[in-house]
Amino acid sequence: MKQLAEYIIKSLVDNPDKVELSEIESEKTTIIEVRVDEPDIGKVIGRQGRIIKAIRAILQASASKKGKRVVLEMLD
Repeated sequence: MKQLAEYIIKSLVDNPDKVELSEIESEKTTIIEVRVDEPDIGKVIGRQGRIIKAIRAILQASASKKGKRVVLEMLD
């Protein structure tokens, strides 16, 4: 999951070197925390959160095949 999220987010931002992802995994749930450079936050979130919702939907679809749940969180 982390690799998929990292690939998508790094494709969107201007500074892919400053993208940081951390993964917290439990039995049924995986939490992915994302940090990006300040100017790139808007590019990841999108207007009215459309882009981040789409990323979350892709991750949920991928995780449901494995019987898991994924939570994607943007950190400041």
